[in-house]
This record gives sequence, structure tokens and C-alpha cells, in this order.
Amino acid sequence: MKITYLTAIAATALLMACTQPAPSTRNVAQSEQASSKQQSIDVSKDYHSFANPDEIIVTHIGLDLTANFTDQQLIGTATLDIERVIEGENTLILDTRDIAISSVHVNDVPIDWDLKPAQPELGAALHIELPVGAEAVTINYATSPDASGVQWLTPAQTAGKQHPFLFTQAQAVHARSFIPLQDSPKVRVTYDAIIRTPLELRAVMSAANDPNAERDGIYEFTMPQPIPSYLIALAIGDLEFRAMGERTGVYAEPSVLDAAAAEFEDTESMLIATKEKYGPYSWDRYDLLILPPSFPFGGMENPRLSFITPTVIAGDKSLVALIAHELAHSWSGNTVTNATWRDLWLNEGFTTYLTYRIMEMIYGTPRYKMEAVLGYQDLQNDIESLPPNDQILAIDLRGRNPDDVFSNIPYEKGALFLRELEQKVGRENFDAFLVDYFKAFEFQSITTDEFIAYLDKTLLSDFADVLNRERVMQWIFEPGIPEGAPVPESDAFAKIDSARSAWLEGELNASDIDTEQWTVHEWLYFLNNLPRSLDDTQLIELDQSFSLTQSRNNEIAHSWLMIAVHNQYQPAYDRLFNYLTSIGRNKLVKPLYRELVKTEEGKAFAKKAFEQAKPGYHPLTIKANEGYFED
Repeated sequence: MKITYLTAIAATALLMACTQPAPSTRNVAQSEQASSKQQSIDVSKDYHSFANPDEIIVTHIGLDLTANFTDQQLIGTATLDIERVIEGENTLILDTRDIAISSVHVNDVPIDWDLKPAQPELGAALHIELPVGAEAVTINYATSPDASGVQWLTPAQTAGKQHPFLFTQAQAVHARSFIPLQDSPKVRVTYDAIIRTPLELRAVMSAANDPNAERDGIYEFTMPQPIPSYLIALAIGDLEFRAMGERTGVYAEPSVLDAAAAEFEDTESMLIATKEKYGPYSWDRYDLLILPPSFPFGGMENPRLSFITPTVIAGDKSLVALIAHELAHSWSGNTVTNATWRDLWLNEGFTTYLTYRIMEMIYGTPRYKMEAVLGYQDLQNDIESLPPNDQILAIDLRGRNPDDVFSNIPYEKGALFLRELEQKVGRENFDAFLVDYFKAFEFQSITTDEFIAYLDKTLLSDFADVLNRERVMQWIFEPGIPEGAPVPESDAFAKIDSARSAWLEGELNASDIDTEQWTVHEWLYFLNNLPRSLDDTQLIELDQSFSLTQSRNNEIAHSWLMIAVHNQYQPAYDRLFNYLTSIGRNKLVKPLYRELVKTEEGKAFAKKAFEQAKPGYHPLTIKANEGYFED
């Protein structure tokens, strides 16, 4: 999940992108220091959870919750089925954050519990003393209106403007803010739920949804496959459903439904192609939920029901790689899951690789190549800006917020690593490896070290003539991009380079550039590789020729507004203010805030926008950006 996925934030010119020096030659001391730190990590330990699943593990969660929109609370019970891993162990430790516990029962009998002092980023550990032989425990609780994983929207903040809306976002460790549970990806649970809502609203979850369910204020759900806690998701709003295929459909507010169904109508074809290439789809249905603009991510791969930002409804299917990405998580991430947040690249690197493959199967090789180049430029940008430790796939996150793991490193560097394996062993052989890998670890959460052990027994053994373990370890445990890594190329972009150069050198007017057949990818490549500094004459010419300030494509608008901020192009600032106050997707707003605050005038402008937008931003977006305005 995540940040997802496509399009550059601010890219380095492709001509500078050929290869990166090997990290070991670039900075031997840094690499050795990182390696030493990695050796001290207990790879089986989740450093972002208080829970004790190695002693007592939760296997199933039963929820009965009422959504109180007036007080902005979820109120009710969570019943946890447990198994003792160590016989005789009776202290169950759960993760919570800002949850008010009223009582804890076993078989309707109150039992002792103790909520420990809260710790920054992690919340508070809940210790429950279980009676001997207890197999389930029920916790009565209420969430906080400020729960980090729940956003309550007023009617004015929705598309329809008539009804309130609620949605949850549990990744990485925010499930503990609306359910007391073992909030670690290494713990997989099944769940069922009863959700009580106002009569005019519909509830949906990352579970079996019934689009024909009567709006009677009571909705029941089951999730029979075991999932990690970060994939438990709930949304409540004025939602309608539209089928897109035999197993695919979309939930959205009525005013958005038609556009969403048309934009994402290829979802069924994506599912069929992926299933045929990489093995069975294990989740019965695959539906989409289109959220209000405040959703902080592009998409979230909640099983059976991916949560999607409306910012990718472009009207021309140009941004549907995000749908392919969330669908691909049904294999890599939801079925085979990272055991800790150090291992996120096992989710996102594999999923990004699959995304490229899905896009190639559905939309052809030229589009795949363009998207791969843009993804590579995103990666280069992060390599230039991140410290060495944050450039490592198996990142050391101890003592940090696990949300810090989200960058282009687990996504694009992970995918590039897999692309190198594919090129070394051949696509057919690598596809066969992936099918076996997904089957071998189905419904399991694994560590990077377990993946390496599996690689030792498979590809490294079968293709010892072209693969070696030292190279694998370099990819996973050293910063940067290894020397000789694959470099994506696109013939379509060569034409963009020529047009851009001719315009910059005054040999071609902007209005004479033939953009009639350009896709969003060509526009992004053109914009992202312009020089950082342009004069007002150049900016005005571009804007007048292509109406960039008024672009309705949110990705193109983002790239143009970044250029406007770099050059303090005032004609775009009204659009910039509207953009910042109407979109809550952090990938799109954070780079603009980060650039604006570099000047006093820009910081004042950004602060005004942030304060106006803040009531509609998700807590994660607020947290990611409020530091820019601290004195």
C-alpha cells in the first residue's frame, strides 16, 4: 500500500539515469555500518507491536460496533478467539491506541485487565489476565474521535454533500486505534462483524459484502480467509453499487458511480489475466470502493474491497495502473504478506512488478515501457534524497514510525530487483517461480530472511550459472541501485526528449509541439524532465499553449504545480490553493507543501492552505505535513 504507485513527483532527467555506482564503491563505510546494524536485528520480532503472539495468538475477531456520527465514535465489543502457543500462558497482550476500555469479560464474567502507559507512535499495551482454559475474551470499548485510523467526514466533505461518511485506514499500525488486537502483520485472523449505522447509510468492509443488502441499519460481514490486522477495513456512507463483471464491481457515492464504473471497467479483464498468469484468485470477489477526496493514499488493497482515491478518475483510463496495483496485492501482500514492516518490500516490490506485467498484458508493451521509465525516475529521485539506511529494501525501522517505510524504495527498487531476476533466468522461468512462491506461502506472513532461504532452494540453485547470492544480498541489504541494474527505456519518450530540447533551444514554439496523441505518461515525462528553473516567458507560453494550470488530470496538474512553485509562477497560485484544499492524497499534496515552505512567502501561502484544508484532511495527511509549519 500505500503511497501508490505511479507517476513522478519530481524526476531527474532520464539521460542522467543510466546506472548508479555500486553502493560499496560509493560509500563503503556507510554500507558496512548498515550491514552491522542489520546483524543486530531480531528478524522474527515485530518492533512495532506490544503483542505476544509467540505465547498466545489471536485467531479470530468478532466485532459488534455502532457508528455514532454525532460523537464520532465506534462503540461496541470485540470478541477475540485465542490459542495458547505456550501451554499454561494466561497473559494476553494486545495493541491499542486512544481506545477507551470499559470492561473485559470471559463468558460474561468480568476479568482483570491493565492498560499500560502509552508510548509515542505505538499506543498502549493492553494486558489481560485470562482464566485457565479460556478460549475467547470480549472487550467492551469505544474509539476516540481522534483515532488515527478513522476519519469522520461531514456531509460537506463528501461528493454528494447530503450525508456523513466514515472510513478506516489501518496500515501500517492504525488498526489498534479502532480495534484492540494484536496489530502485527505476522498475526493473521479471520473475522466477522455486525456494524450498526444510521438507516440512510450503507456499511461495507474488507469482507464478503452483499450489494443487495437492505438499508436497515444493521450489516453483517464475514472474512473467512486469515488476514493481517492492517487489512481490516470499514466504510460507511451513502453508497451504491455497480457491477463491472462477473466478480468485480464498484461502490461509490451516487454522483461518482457512473464515472468510476466507466473508468475502471477493465478490472475484470485484469483479474482474469492475472489469475491465468499467476495462479488462482483466493478472495471470491474483487470490488472497489471510491472514497471521498480526503483519502490519504492512492489506494489500499483491503481484500475483496480495495479502497480507491477519486483522484485517479481521469476520464481516459490513464491512471488505472493504480487499480492493477491494488488487484495485484491479492497475490503479493494479501495472500503472501510481509511479517514485519521491515519486510514491506516483499509486499510492494512484488506488487509493483506484477502491476507492470498486468498493464503490459491489458494495455500493451509501449504503455508498460513508459510506466516503467516513470517508475524508475521516481526511484532515482528517492535515491538522491533519502539517507542510505532508507534506501535499503530490508530497512531498519527500530525506534521509528512504521509509516516511514513508505517510499519508492520498497516499491520501485523491489520491482527492479525482481526485473533483474526475470531477465537473468528468463520470463517464463520467473513466472513459474512466482506461481510456486505464491502457492508455497499462501496465507502466510514471511520475513525477508525466509524469502532468501526460499530463493536459495529455488532460483539460486536452479540457475547458479546466472545468479549468485552475493548479488541478491547487495540488492536487499545495501543502499542505492546496484551497478548494472536494468534501466527501463521507452521509444515513445525519445520523441518527447527531442520536442522538449527543440522548445528549450528556441527552435520550436510550444504551440507547434504535436501533443494530440500524448497520453498522461508522455505529459508527465515532458513536464518532469524540464529544467528546474524556467523564466516567466517560457512558463506563460507553456500554460497558454496547453492550459496546464487548468488541467483536470490530477497527476499532470501536480507536476505542473510543482514547476509553478519552483519558479513562483503566480498565475497558477489560485489553482494551487484550490488543489491543496480539495485533495487529501498525501503523495500529491506533501511535495507541494515541502517546496512551498522553502521561502517565507511560500510558507505563508502554504500555511493558509493547510489551515483551511486541515478539517478535511485525514489524520495521516495532517501528521505528514504539520511539521512544515512548526515555529
